[in-house]
Amino acid sequence: MQGWYREDLAHIHDAGFSGYALGSAPGILEILKQSGISGGLVVDLGCEGGLWARELVNAGYGVLGIDTSGAMIELARRRVPEAEFRAGSLFDADIPPCGAVTSVGEVLNYRPDPDDGIQTLTRLFRRVYDVLIPGGVFVFDIAEPGQVAGGTVDRGFTEGEGWVVLVEKEEDAEQETLIRRISTFRRLRKYYRRDDEAHSLRLYESSEVAGELRRTGFQVRMMRGYGHYRLPKAHAAFVAHKPA
Repeated sequence: MQGWYREDLAHIHDAGFSGYALGSAPGILEILKQSGISGGLVVDLGCEGGLWARELVNAGYGVLGIDTSGAMIELARRRVPEAEFRAGSLFDADIPPCGAVTSVGEVLNYRPDPDDGIQTLTRLFRRVYDVLIPGGVFVFDIAEPGQVAGGTVDRGFTEGEGWVVLVEKEEDAEQETLIRRISTFRRLRKYYRRDDEAHSLRLYESSEVAGELRRTGFQVRMMRGYGHYRLPKAHAAFVAHKPA
Protein backbone atom coordinates (compact mmCIF):
# COMPACT_ATOMS: atom_id res chain seq x y z
CA MET A 1 0.00 0.00 0.00
CA GLN A 2 1.46 3.33 -1.09
CA GLY A 3 -0.53 5.75 1.06
CA TRP A 4 -2.28 7.30 -1.95
CA TYR A 5 -5.45 9.25 -1.22
CA ARG A 6 -5.21 9.46 2.53
CA GLU A 7 -8.09 10.93 4.54
CA ASP A 8 -7.85 14.59 3.48
CA LEU A 9 -7.10 14.03 -0.21
CA ALA A 10 -9.79 11.35 -0.38
CA HIS A 11 -12.32 13.82 1.04
CA ILE A 12 -11.24 16.59 -1.34
CA HIS A 13 -11.20 14.33 -4.39
CA ASP A 14 -14.66 13.03 -3.56
CA ALA A 15 -16.10 16.48 -2.84
CA GLY A 16 -14.49 18.47 -5.62
CA PHE A 17 -13.53 16.14 -8.46
CA SER A 18 -16.62 14.04 -9.13
CA GLY A 19 -16.92 15.12 -12.77
CA TYR A 20 -14.83 12.27 -14.22
CA ALA A 21 -16.83 9.46 -12.60
CA LEU A 22 -20.27 11.02 -12.96
CA GLY A 23 -19.61 12.28 -16.49
CA SER A 24 -18.46 8.82 -17.59
CA ALA A 25 -21.32 6.92 -15.94
CA PRO A 26 -24.10 7.30 -18.58
CA GLY A 27 -21.76 6.27 -21.40
CA ILE A 28 -20.47 3.21 -19.54
CA LEU A 29 -23.98 2.14 -18.57
CA GLU A 30 -24.87 2.27 -22.25
CA ILE A 31 -21.80 0.16 -23.10
CA LEU A 32 -22.91 -2.48 -20.57
CA LYS A 33 -26.43 -2.47 -22.00
CA GLN A 34 -25.18 -2.80 -25.57
CA SER A 35 -22.92 -5.66 -24.46
CA GLY A 36 -25.90 -7.57 -23.10
CA ILE A 37 -24.87 -7.03 -19.48
CA SER A 38 -28.14 -5.79 -17.98
CA GLY A 39 -27.61 -7.05 -14.43
CA GLY A 40 -25.43 -9.23 -12.26
CA LEU A 41 -22.10 -8.42 -10.67
CA VAL A 42 -19.79 -5.62 -11.83
CA VAL A 43 -16.32 -5.47 -10.27
CA ASP A 44 -14.99 -1.90 -10.09
CA LEU A 45 -11.21 -1.69 -9.79
CA GLY A 46 -10.24 1.63 -8.21
CA CYS A 47 -13.73 2.40 -6.92
CA GLU A 48 -12.63 5.59 -5.12
CA GLY A 49 -15.51 7.03 -3.06
CA GLY A 50 -18.19 4.96 -4.75
CA LEU A 51 -19.65 7.55 -7.14
CA TRP A 52 -19.66 5.12 -10.08
CA ALA A 53 -20.73 2.26 -7.79
CA ARG A 54 -23.75 4.34 -6.75
CA GLU A 55 -24.76 4.72 -10.40
CA LEU A 56 -24.34 0.99 -11.00
CA VAL A 57 -26.47 0.03 -8.01
CA ASN A 58 -29.14 2.54 -9.04
CA ALA A 59 -29.20 0.83 -12.45
CA GLY A 60 -29.78 -2.59 -10.89
CA TYR A 61 -26.28 -4.09 -10.80
CA GLY A 62 -24.47 -5.76 -7.93
CA VAL A 63 -21.09 -4.18 -7.19
CA LEU A 64 -17.79 -5.23 -5.69
CA GLY A 65 -15.47 -2.23 -5.40
CA ILE A 66 -11.73 -2.50 -4.75
CA ASP A 67 -9.38 0.38 -3.96
CA THR A 68 -5.91 0.77 -2.45
CA SER A 69 -7.10 3.69 -0.31
CA GLY A 70 -8.75 2.76 2.95
CA ALA A 71 -10.11 6.31 3.23
CA MET A 72 -11.80 5.97 -0.16
CA ILE A 73 -13.27 2.61 0.84
CA GLU A 74 -14.84 4.20 3.93
CA LEU A 75 -16.44 6.91 1.79
CA ALA A 76 -17.74 4.28 -0.65
CA ARG A 77 -19.25 2.15 2.11
CA ARG A 78 -21.15 5.14 3.46
CA ARG A 79 -22.35 6.18 0.01
CA VAL A 80 -23.34 2.70 -1.24
CA PRO A 81 -24.12 0.43 1.72
CA GLU A 82 -25.77 -2.06 -0.64
CA ALA A 83 -22.44 -2.82 -2.36
CA GLU A 84 -19.35 -4.67 -1.15
CA PHE A 85 -16.01 -2.85 -0.91
CA ARG A 86 -12.53 -4.14 -0.19
CA ALA A 87 -9.24 -2.35 0.40
CA GLY A 88 -6.32 -3.87 -1.51
CA SER A 89 -4.08 -3.76 -4.55
CA LEU A 90 -5.93 -3.73 -7.85
CA PHE A 91 -3.25 -5.97 -9.31
CA ASP A 92 -3.42 -8.67 -6.62
CA ALA A 93 -7.06 -8.61 -5.49
CA ASP A 94 -9.25 -11.67 -5.86
CA ILE A 95 -11.72 -10.95 -8.67
CA PRO A 96 -14.78 -13.23 -8.64
CA PRO A 97 -16.60 -14.40 -11.79
CA CYS A 98 -18.66 -11.51 -13.16
CA GLY A 99 -20.26 -10.01 -16.24
CA ALA A 100 -18.19 -6.84 -16.29
CA VAL A 101 -15.07 -5.26 -14.82
CA THR A 102 -14.62 -1.48 -14.87
CA SER A 103 -11.78 0.86 -13.94
CA VAL A 104 -12.59 4.54 -14.35
CA GLY A 105 -10.31 7.53 -13.85
CA GLU A 106 -6.82 6.36 -14.93
CA VAL A 107 -6.50 4.22 -11.80
CA LEU A 108 -4.62 1.47 -13.68
CA ASN A 109 -1.76 3.93 -14.17
CA TYR A 110 -1.17 3.80 -10.41
CA ARG A 111 1.30 1.00 -9.87
CA PRO A 112 2.91 -0.49 -6.74
CA ASP A 113 6.19 -0.19 -8.63
CA PRO A 114 6.13 2.36 -11.49
CA ASP A 115 9.36 0.86 -12.85
CA ASP A 116 7.42 -2.25 -13.89
CA GLY A 117 6.72 -2.48 -17.60
CA ILE A 118 3.44 -3.23 -19.28
CA GLN A 119 3.74 -6.85 -18.11
CA THR A 120 1.92 -5.93 -14.89
CA LEU A 121 -1.05 -4.72 -16.93
CA THR A 122 -0.89 -7.81 -19.13
CA ARG A 123 -1.12 -10.08 -16.09
CA LEU A 124 -4.18 -8.14 -14.93
CA PHE A 125 -5.75 -8.43 -18.39
CA ARG A 126 -5.35 -12.22 -18.24
CA ARG A 127 -6.91 -12.41 -14.78
CA VAL A 128 -9.87 -10.28 -15.88
CA TYR A 129 -10.31 -12.37 -19.03
CA ASP A 130 -10.38 -15.57 -16.98
CA VAL A 131 -13.10 -14.36 -14.57
CA LEU A 132 -15.41 -12.72 -17.11
CA ILE A 133 -18.35 -14.78 -18.28
CA PRO A 134 -18.45 -15.47 -22.05
CA GLY A 135 -19.64 -12.22 -23.63
CA GLY A 136 -18.45 -10.22 -20.62
CA VAL A 137 -16.79 -6.83 -20.96
CA PHE A 138 -13.84 -4.96 -19.45
CA VAL A 139 -14.19 -1.15 -19.60
CA PHE A 140 -11.35 1.08 -18.45
CA ASP A 141 -9.26 4.13 -19.30
CA ILE A 142 -5.61 5.06 -19.04
CA ALA A 143 -3.39 8.15 -19.14
CA GLU A 144 -0.91 8.31 -22.04
CA PRO A 145 2.36 10.19 -22.50
CA GLY A 146 1.81 13.86 -23.25
CA GLN A 147 0.18 14.91 -19.96
CA VAL A 148 2.73 17.71 -19.47
CA ALA A 149 5.00 19.30 -22.07
CA GLY A 150 8.57 18.03 -21.88
CA GLY A 151 10.92 20.03 -19.69
CA THR A 152 8.09 21.93 -17.98
CA VAL A 153 6.30 21.75 -14.64
CA ASP A 154 2.55 22.32 -14.55
CA ARG A 155 1.26 23.97 -11.38
CA GLY A 156 -2.29 24.75 -10.33
CA PHE A 157 -4.73 24.88 -7.44
CA THR A 158 -8.40 24.21 -6.76
CA GLU A 159 -10.43 25.34 -3.79
CA GLY A 160 -13.76 24.34 -2.36
CA GLU A 161 -15.70 24.79 0.84
CA GLY A 162 -13.20 24.22 3.64
CA TRP A 163 -10.32 23.01 1.49
CA VAL A 164 -7.60 23.95 -0.97
CA VAL A 165 -5.46 21.58 -3.04
CA LEU A 166 -2.21 22.51 -4.81
CA VAL A 167 -0.88 20.23 -7.56
CA GLU A 168 2.48 20.19 -9.32
CA LYS A 169 2.87 17.84 -12.31
CA GLU A 170 6.01 16.80 -14.14
CA GLU A 171 6.46 14.14 -16.82
CA ASP A 172 9.55 12.04 -17.47
CA ALA A 173 9.29 11.00 -21.12
CA GLU A 174 12.24 8.63 -20.92
CA GLN A 175 10.83 6.76 -17.92
CA GLU A 176 7.22 7.12 -19.17
CA THR A 177 6.09 8.36 -15.78
CA LEU A 178 4.06 11.27 -14.45
CA ILE A 179 4.79 12.65 -10.99
CA ARG A 180 2.07 14.56 -9.14
CA ARG A 181 3.07 16.39 -5.99
CA ILE A 182 -0.08 17.26 -4.07
CA SER A 183 -0.51 19.49 -1.02
CA THR A 184 -3.90 19.62 0.66
CA PHE A 185 -5.23 22.11 3.21
CA ARG A 186 -8.44 21.04 4.92
CA ARG A 187 -10.27 23.06 7.57
CA LEU A 188 -10.93 21.18 10.78
CA ARG A 189 -12.79 23.41 13.23
CA LYS A 190 -10.75 26.65 13.47
CA TYR A 191 -7.57 25.56 11.70
CA TYR A 192 -6.42 24.09 8.41
CA ARG A 193 -4.55 20.79 8.36
CA ARG A 194 -1.89 20.26 5.71
CA ASP A 195 -0.96 16.94 4.14
CA ASP A 196 1.39 16.12 1.24
CA GLU A 197 1.30 13.20 -1.16
CA ALA A 198 3.43 12.26 -4.17
CA HIS A 199 1.83 10.09 -6.86
CA SER A 200 3.89 8.33 -9.51
CA LEU A 201 1.91 7.11 -12.53
CA ARG A 202 3.13 4.83 -15.29
CA LEU A 203 2.02 6.17 -18.69
CA TYR A 204 1.08 3.84 -21.56
CA GLU A 205 0.75 4.18 -25.31
CA SER A 206 -2.83 3.31 -26.22
CA SER A 207 -1.73 1.21 -29.22
CA GLU A 208 0.44 -0.95 -26.95
CA VAL A 209 -2.41 -1.46 -24.48
CA ALA A 210 -4.80 -2.42 -27.29
CA GLY A 211 -2.25 -4.91 -28.61
CA GLU A 212 -1.87 -6.57 -25.21
CA LEU A 213 -5.64 -6.85 -24.84
CA ARG A 214 -5.94 -8.53 -28.24
CA ARG A 215 -3.12 -10.95 -27.45
CA THR A 216 -5.01 -11.86 -24.28
CA GLY A 217 -8.04 -12.80 -26.40
CA PHE A 218 -10.24 -9.70 -26.10
CA GLN A 219 -12.05 -8.00 -28.95
CA VAL A 220 -11.05 -4.36 -28.47
CA ARG A 221 -12.49 -0.94 -29.21
CA MET A 222 -10.59 2.21 -28.24
CA MET A 223 -12.34 5.54 -27.61
CA ARG A 224 -11.58 9.10 -26.49
CA GLY A 225 -14.59 9.30 -24.22
CA TYR A 226 -17.58 7.52 -22.74
CA GLY A 227 -20.68 8.52 -24.69
CA HIS A 228 -20.95 12.31 -24.63
CA TYR A 229 -18.24 12.67 -21.97
CA ARG A 230 -14.82 13.43 -23.47
CA LEU A 231 -11.75 12.26 -21.60
CA PRO A 232 -8.99 14.72 -20.67
CA LYS A 233 -6.04 15.29 -22.98
CA ALA A 234 -3.85 12.23 -23.66
CA HIS A 235 -6.31 9.72 -22.21
CA ALA A 236 -7.84 6.69 -23.92
CA ALA A 237 -10.74 4.41 -23.00
CA PHE A 238 -11.07 0.75 -23.95
CA VAL A 239 -14.03 -1.59 -24.32
CA ALA A 240 -12.65 -5.14 -24.29
CA HIS A 241 -15.13 -7.95 -24.95
CA LYS A 242 -14.55 -11.57 -24.11
CA PRO A 243 -15.97 -13.58 -27.03
CA ALA A 244 -19.21 -15.39 -26.25
